[in-house]
Amino acid sequence: MDTPPQQQGSVVKKKETRGRKPKPKTNEQSQQSKTPKEGKKSQQHHHQQQHHHLTSEDKYNHWKSVVPVLYDWLANHNLVWPSLSCRWGPQLDNATQKNRQRLYLSEQTDGSVPNTLVIANCEVVKPRVAAAEHISQFNEEARSPFVKKYKTIIHPGEVNRIRELPQNSKIVATHTDSPDVLIWDVEAQPNRHAVLGATSSRPDLILTGHQDNAEFALAMCPTEPYVLSGGKDKSVVLWSIEDHITSAATGSKSGGSIIKQNAKSGEGNDKTANGPSVGPRGIYHGHEDTVEDVTFCPSSAQEFCSVGDDSCLILWDARIGTTPAVKVEKAHNADLHCVDWSPHDVNLILTGSADNSVRMFDRRKLTSNGVGSPIHKFEGHKAAVLCVQWSPDKSSVFGSSAEDGLLNIWDFEKVGNNTEQSSAPPGLFFQHAGHRDKVVDFHWNAYDPWTIVSVSDDCQSTGGGGTLQIWRMSDFLYRPEEEVLAELESFKSHVETCASISEN
Repeated sequence: MDTPPQQQGSVVKKKETRGRKPKPKTNEQSQQSKTPKEGKKSQQHHHQQQHHHLTSEDKYNHWKSVVPVLYDWLANHNLVWPSLSCRWGPQLDNATQKNRQRLYLSEQTDGSVPNTLVIANCEVVKPRVAAAEHISQFNEEARSPFVKKYKTIIHPGEVNRIRELPQNSKIVATHTDSPDVLIWDVEAQPNRHAVLGATSSRPDLILTGHQDNAEFALAMCPTEPYVLSGGKDKSVVLWSIEDHITSAATGSKSGGSIIKQNAKSGEGNDKTANGPSVGPRGIYHGHEDTVEDVTFCPSSAQEFCSVGDDSCLILWDARIGTTPAVKVEKAHNADLHCVDWSPHDVNLILTGSADNSVRMFDRRKLTSNGVGSPIHKFEGHKAAVLCVQWSPDKSSVFGSSAEDGLLNIWDFEKVGNNTEQSSAPPGLFFQHAGHRDKVVDFHWNAYDPWTIVSVSDDCQSTGGGGTLQIWRMSDFLYRPEEEVLAELESFKSHVETCASISEN
């Protein structure tokens, strides 16, 4: 497999923890090329990090040995360039043993080739189909046969975040290192060959309104074709792309493009402003530092929330103005990186932070004595939390991923119900340890229950590239205990019957 060429003269972004350009190099080169802030940290913790790396490798090898027991299915896919985001797209077909589905990824390069938005076809194996020996025997350096690149879009700048439109998941929004949000009709866009010097693809729509770079905070509304973004200008910006929806698509999810072709999709130039653009419906001020993540209320296009580096969680209501409806000071004790609003209970909101914790808030009682008052604190990570997301399959379950390389699955109904002595943090019931570097994004699959895609940026551990994993834990771990015990008892009886027959 090709490896990325060494990066020359790169400029490291301020938000180092949220992903950086790959740098395959030796340890000596790595120490010399650190930024002052990062170099100081590396010097202070040099020996601890070496020890941690060894134990992490041991933990990974142990994890791999128990894959046949813990997982129903797992696919490991090596990425030449890291992807800072991963999202499921529409399901294409449904077969007896597996489904085929779109998968949205990116390639964050060092400039030797263009940055890209990648549309892949993924074969999702159905439950209880994969053989245990098959899912545990994979090569970390190989590409998975279950993931095939379908189309490449040359992206103007690196792709920090991808989000799909729930009403039509062929439409995606991307964040890059610019003030604009770019909208793409991935089916209408032509397939491009990503070579040095190639012109950028032309977005189908550009959303303008930020006064400074908006890199990570991005959300699409579940109920209306609205887009929400946050950025370094400390603002939250709301758009409606309604004016660009064709009549053909409004009546059918499988209809044509929802983007009016004001300009021809496809090859453009690096000045993306040549494409059609739309201004904001509202700009919301209330944060005092960079806005890191945003999300809509699942039942209302007019209500949304945001989190930022000011340690605040803010709830907004577009019907009452552009100032905060509720501002929660000190929601965490550090920067907030991520937020998600429960699709099952509109009162529950999750936040993840650089303080290594996930907190759950009830919007009916957000604060106490002027500061954030979460109803639960989940402390199972050893590094900054980068992503949180509620499960679509069970109302009390959610996932969190972090810089420690772990993707934890929690069930808040299990908090306080543990009658046995356990060292596990309250609420933690599954820990995916298949990544060996920071897990920058993950996404539950709405079509295949309990199936997750996750990506890690492997710059720290291997010097470059990334790892994509698609996995589903064994249903023995989340089904009702009575059901599982009954099935195991039935299996035991079957084995005993077979044994007695063979003896006779």
